This record gives sequence, structure tokens and C-alpha cells, in this order.
Amino acid sequence: MLRPYLSLSFLRGMIKTMTTLPFHPLRARDYFTLNAYWFALSFMWNAMAPLLLPMLVARSVPELQKGSALGTLTAFGLILATIVQPAAGAWTDARTTRWGKRRPYIVGGTLFDVVFLVAMVFAGDYLVLLIAYALLQVTSNIAHGPYQAYLPELVPEAKRGKMTGVKLVFEMVGAIVTALAVGNLVGQGQMLAAFLAIIFFLLWTMVITAVFVDERPFDGAITVGVPARSPVQATGPRLLQTIFYSRDFFLWLISRLLILLAVNLVRNYILYFLDDVLQIQNPAAEAGNLLAVLGIAVAVIVYPAGALSDCWGRKPLIVLSGILGTVGACALVLATTMPLVLVAGTIIGISIGVFLSVNWAWGADLIPADAGGRFLGISNIATAGAGVLAGGGGWMLDFFNAQSHNLGYPALYLTAALCFAVGTVIVIGVKDKRAKMRDDREKEGAKYD
Repeated sequence: MLRPYLSLSFLRGMIKTMTTLPFHPLRARDYFTLNAYWFALSFMWNAMAPLLLPMLVARSVPELQKGSALGTLTAFGLILATIVQPAAGAWTDARTTRWGKRRPYIVGGTLFDVVFLVAMVFAGDYLVLLIAYALLQVTSNIAHGPYQAYLPELVPEAKRGKMTGVKLVFEMVGAIVTALAVGNLVGQGQMLAAFLAIIFFLLWTMVITAVFVDERPFDGAITVGVPARSPVQATGPRLLQTIFYSRDFFLWLISRLLILLAVNLVRNYILYFLDDVLQIQNPAAEAGNLLAVLGIAVAVIVYPAGALSDCWGRKPLIVLSGILGTVGACALVLATTMPLVLVAGTIIGISIGVFLSVNWAWGADLIPADAGGRFLGISNIATAGAGVLAGGGGWMLDFFNAQSHNLGYPALYLTAALCFAVGTVIVIGVKDKRAKMRDDREKEGAKYD
């Protein structure tokens, strides 16, 4: 009876020490432990949107309704995500428990994820699938909202680009693994095995995060206290105030919304494109291979892009990514063979890699360090909102396909190219703190030349 008591006491003492001491050094292993959960989130959602949901929907609705049914399902789930993620982030901004500030919500949300993932794979009809997916969005974002607040809260500003680069490497490795593994499993009809793989990675990385992430700020981070306002105030009457916190933050949100909308329009319907237009014999496996190529392109570029943005500034790299995205989406309109699709996918992958790495660090630069959960939760209005709007792409697909055979796919990809272009133009007006710091250093150095 004594040993369990001592073990529990030791664990409580360790957590108390981890959450009360002021600062600690940023070590190499922290880049792993702080980002491991991103791998599982990436594995799940990159399997869900382009591979699992299209197959689950296609087997539960008539063929001519699959686009709009898929769009409705994803849009409804992401509307819930848009609400839940900032609420969960703001709630944890204002509270610290005996187990930590963010940790209990990450653990609890993940455990409930398992329940609803199992419900999805055994869903017998479209309504059950819709309900299970919606509840998965709720519980996943209860974990996601607090988890993403670790970056602005714990990491010093000068290291955020590198930390974000590592974050994106984990996300892209997750995307590559899920594309190859889940794509092939779904192609072989092994839907249950695909869902079990998601559950395994969620639980594994949740344990790493809960046990090894020290919730004290790293050396050089800004010391913050608990916000005075309650999370209800932060996510209710103050929602618009948060969105319009500054002109730069608002423009950053709009640009992020449009560019991620373009990404979702390209990605979410790719399995149907390969099946209907290219008439690939095993579209799920080929979609997995295409997503793997895209993921490799992203993974190669994310870390150097994040590190370069710390030195050169965020804006030049974001503009470059927007140009590449526009070109890649236009190339996809003209693609009539699998090699051409792979070329277009590689260009878009490089664009996404630069954008995701640099844009996330840029957003962290623009917000108060003591409200990371609330502000980066609000950024989910752009992230999840893009997914909601991309759900309309399913209705667009069915509408234009009804006018002319497979006309919906060029309409989708031209819309994506337009979103890439407009989002890039908007972001030109956002203040770039890192570029200003670089210019100030150069001016200071010139005084001594």
C-alpha cells in the first residue's frame, strides 16, 4: 500500500515543481517533447479529410451526392472546432490546476477522441457518422486549444521560428506516414486498422506531452501571469475585440483564412478527382502516394523556412509561398496524367511548407504572450473556418459536375488559385517585426563601420 502512495506523491511533486519554478533552459529534447503531439494531430486530420471521410461518406450516400455530403460533414465539424478551440484555449489561459495549466485538457480531450473514433468506424449510416465526427471535433479541440498555447507562452520570441519549424516537421512527417500507411490500408479495405493506428499515435504522444512537457517558460521567454478576465468574457463579449486586437492581427487572420481555404480545396477532394477524372484503379492508394509526395516537399522546407524567417523576416517568405501556391493550383487544372498531378502537388507542397512554418511564427509575434491560448485559439477561426468554407467546395463540385462532366474539378482548383493570390496580396500589409529587428541591427552595425 505504501509504494502506490509514494508513486502518486512523487508524480504530484514533480508536476508541482514543473509548474511553479520560474524558468528553465531550452534543451534539444524540448524541441521533441513540445512538438510530439503535433505528429498525432497531423496523422489523424491528414488521414481524416482526404482519405477516411471521402470513403466513409461514399459508402453511406448516393454517388451524385457525395461531394455535397462530404462538404456538409466537414463544414459542420469544423464550425464546432471554430467555437470549441478558442474557448478551450481561453479557459486554460485563466486557470491552473494541481496537474498543470494545459496538461489536464490535453489528456482528457485525447481520451474522449478514442471513443468517437471508434464510433466513426462502426457508423452504420450518414447521420451516425455526422454525430460521431462532430463530437470528435469537440473533444480534439479541447486538447488542441490548450496545447497550441505552449508556443507563445513557453518559448522565447527569438526561438519561435525554429520551434515552429520543428513543429511543422512533426506535422509533415505525420502527414507523410498517414498518407502512405492509411492510404494503403484504406485501399485494401482495412478501415478499422487505419482508425486503430490513429488511436495508437494519439495515446502515445499524449503520454509524452503529459509526462515530459515542463509548463514553466524557457529562459528568455516573457514572464506572464493569469489573465484577470474570465474565459467566458474572453470568448463571448470580447470575441470581436480579440479578432480586431490590431490591424496586423486581423489582416493576418484574413490572409491565413484564404490561403488555408485554397489548401483545403486542393486536398479534400483529391481522392474523388483521381477516381472521376484520371480514373485510377485504386484511388485511395494513389491519393495516399500523392499526399506523401506533398508531405515530403513540405517536410524538407519547413525547418529552414522557419529559421530563415527569424533572420530575414516573415513577409518575403510568405509572399514566395503564395506565388508558388497559385502556380501549383493552376497547374493542377491542366493536369491530365498522374505525373503532372505529382509535379503540381510538389509545387503546392513547397508552398504549404513555407507558409505553415512562417505564418504560425508570424502570428505568435503579433499577439500578447500572456493570452496565447485565446489568441491562437481565435486563429482557429481562420484554420477551421477555411475548412468550413472548403465544405462549400463539395456543393460547387456537385453543381458544376451536373452542368458538364467533371467540370467541378477545374472550378475547384481555379478557386484555390484565386484564394492563394488574394491571401498573398493581403498579407503584404501586415507588420513584420522580425524584418524590422533585422533592419535595426544592420543600422546599428553600420554606425561602427
